This record gives sequence, structure tokens and C-alpha cells, in this order.
Amino acid sequence: MMISFTEKEEAVFRQIGALADQLGMPCYLIGGFVRDKIIGRNTKDADIVCLGDGIELAHLFAAKQDPQPAVAFFKNFGTAQVKWEDFEIEFVGARKESYQQSSRKPQITEGTLADDQNRRDFTINAMAIALNAAEFGNLLDPFNGMDAIQRKCIETPLAPVQTFSDDPLRMLRAIRFATQLNFDIAPETFNAIGENVHRMKIVSQERITDELNKIMMSNKPSIGWDLLFKSGLLKTIFPQMVDLHGAVYIEGKGHKDNFYHTLQVLDNIVPYTDSLWLRWAALLHDIGKPATKKFEEGHGWTFHGHEVVGARMVPKIFSKLKLPLHEPMKYVQKLVLLHLRPISLTKENITDSAVRRLLFDAGEDIDDLMKLCAADITSKNKQKVQRYLQNFELVKERMAEVEAKDQLRNWQPPITGELIMEVFGLNPGKQVGILKDAIREAILDGIIPNQLEAAYAFMLEKGAELNLKPVK
Repeated sequence: MMISFTEKEEAVFRQIGALADQLGMPCYLIGGFVRDKIIGRNTKDADIVCLGDGIELAHLFAAKQDPQPAVAFFKNFGTAQVKWEDFEIEFVGARKESYQQSSRKPQITEGTLADDQNRRDFTINAMAIALNAAEFGNLLDPFNGMDAIQRKCIETPLAPVQTFSDDPLRMLRAIRFATQLNFDIAPETFNAIGENVHRMKIVSQERITDELNKIMMSNKPSIGWDLLFKSGLLKTIFPQMVDLHGAVYIEGKGHKDNFYHTLQVLDNIVPYTDSLWLRWAALLHDIGKPATKKFEEGHGWTFHGHEVVGARMVPKIFSKLKLPLHEPMKYVQKLVLLHLRPISLTKENITDSAVRRLLFDAGEDIDDLMKLCAADITSKNKQKVQRYLQNFELVKERMAEVEAKDQLRNWQPPITGELIMEVFGLNPGKQVGILKDAIREAILDGIIPNQLEAAYAFMLEKGAELNLKPVK
């Protein structure tokens, strides 16, 4: 079978094939690029496998380009990388791999093309395209990867138990590919994941989290999280998520399954954001529910304070998963903490004060918070969902009115601690904090406008109540 390249791709690959012919070296395009060309996905990362010195071929290719790109090469691994225009091409000699039980890092020896295809994780990634002039464009597909693509199926070239035991990260990759491509995992392959869950202990957290983030950025991340749960992997890599699963009934009253509710919220938010961290906020918004679940006689199940407990859990989860502990973590923590606030505003007569406080607490993240809250409406009752969404629109209108009037987004009170100390001749201490808090609360409650003159007068008034006198 011939694969259809773009004009630019064909020019690049024919040139590489011609240069390989000069070196008397068979070479092949292999792996993800081939898969994505067949599926119709855009891709610019190309892996070239050579039956010879891949580093030599990389340097020869780079030398023919104008301007000449740099060649990043690693002699110990026999690999070289060339970034040229919008291509990222990796050259490597064909290799054979063997594994020790204690490590997912293979021992590598030179091998044939068949050896190199055998070591691939999945049949859809083991296809190769000949680049030498005599065979250019021919597909070599020893494991029927093309058939697997047509069946939309993830399966391994060799026995899946052995494939996953050798490199347990492949289990996560199977789930990630199934999520990204909307493929099924073959039953034998999926069962082998369950049999090898214990092997995840040899995989670094960074590699695990990288796969989780790729699942998060897919079009329907719930596929991946559900497969992680059903395979048993989730209990090992993220047990707090498993704690959300299940519904308990007492006196005929039950609560929703918070695990599958969470996955629905995550899918709901995907069309509205490409932000990885807003998606993480959606995944973690109810993470505090298991710790706060309580049955109240005559009322039913409650989760009082789960937003506070969940916000406290976020730093530990980010630390365990080795996610960034600075701005992204604080952002997710804030959204988890505030995710009930807009919903509560739909259940009461909205006061300007309540709207001001929400705008103040959410700051620049108010729009993302509203997206999260809208995604959090997962009732099967369409009329109920519509009613909530209509109420949200009213809240948004009120927020726009208050924001236009008070300019509270990213707001800082007009009176600083430094000004308070200067006016009253104070050193840093409790009285400065009392005055700052009083001014902020007065503005948020609408007692005084968000203006320097009004805030200054209020400061003098409150200072007198504390027996403070201006020094000038």
C-alpha cells in the first residue's frame, strides 16, 4: 500500500531516502507519523529508523539544508534530532531491546527492522514506510496495524502481558491513545493492564503525569479516566479519585456517584477551554466530598464544606503528581474553593455586596469560575439544567453591572498599609490590619464607594474609634 504524503513531506522523505541510498543504508519512516498519516491527524514529528548509523544520516541531511539546522545527537543511544522548518525529525539505528524486571529502561543492541517493529508498544505504532528510492512509499505492516486502525483497536505486537511488564508506562499509553483516538482497547490487551498494575511502581511520577495531562487535553478525557478506573490503574496512581466512586443508599435516599459526575463535568468544560489547569479544576472540584459525606436523618446526604476540604487537598495532590506548585496550583485551588459561590447566588436575592465579594475573591479568574460552575450542572432533568443556566445568566448580568460600576476585578483597596502607617505614625502591627480590613469590608458592603477620597475619610473615622490621631 502507498501512503499519500503532502508535496513538502514527500520532498523531505525522498531526499532522506536518496541520502540513505548514498550510504548504502536502508531507512524507514516508522511509528506515530505513519499512524497519523493513515488516520488523518496532523503531525510534524517524524521518526526515521536506519539499518546503519542514524547519526551519520542526520548530519548528511542537515548539511544539505539552507540554512543548515543544528543536529542534536546522543552517541550512546545512537539517536540524532534535526529541527528543520516545521519538521522535527529523529534518526535512530534499528535496535533490539531487552528489559530487567527492576527497570523500564531497556538494554539496547543493534537489530533488524523486524526487531525494531517488535519492540513497539502497539500495532498501530509498528508500521513502517520504506524511504529508499527503489521501494519509496511501500508500507511494511507485519502486525496488521492498518487493520487495527480500521477496527479502531489498540493492541500490542507481542503478548500484552510481556509488553506491559517490560515497560509499564505502555499501559498508560494504551489508555491515552484510546482516549485521543476514540479507539477501543482489545480485551486481551486491557486484561493484561489489570494483571500488571503492580509494575507501575517502577515508572517515574513525571512520566505518569505527562500521560495524565495528555488524557486531560483530549476531546473527551472521561474515556481515559474511566479506563484508568476500570483497569485498576487509578487506585495505584491517584487513589483520591477512586474514593469518589459509588453511591450509598440509606432510608431509600442516595447521592449521585461523584466519580462519574466529575467525569461529566470534565467533559462538559472541554468545548469551552483549552486550559489544562481549568480542566484540572473541573476534575478536582468535588475531591473533598468523600471526606465530608454525611447522612442526616430526615434530610439525606450532605457534603458540607467539601469545597474547603477539597481546596486544602489540592497542594498535596499537585505535590504527589509533581504538577507545578506555584501559579497553576493556586489557580486550581482557588476555583475548587469558590466553585459553589456562583451557584449559591442563583438561590437567593442577589445583593450587590454578594456580587462584589465574588468578584473580589475570584479576580481575573471569574470567567473561568463561571465556566466551571456551568459545567457542574449535570442533572438528567433538562428543565432543571435550563433553569440553572438561566439563573447563571442573571448572575452574569448582575456581575457585569457591578463590575462596570465598582471595577473590582484585580481590585486593591485604595488605602494601603503604608498610607495608614504614614497617616497615624504607626509601625506594622495589628491596628494597621484592622483598619485595612475595615476599609475593604466597607467598600465590598457598599457602605462607601471604591474611591480614594471616601476611603480616606472612612479611615480617619475608624482611626478615631481606635483612639488613633493623624500625625499630620
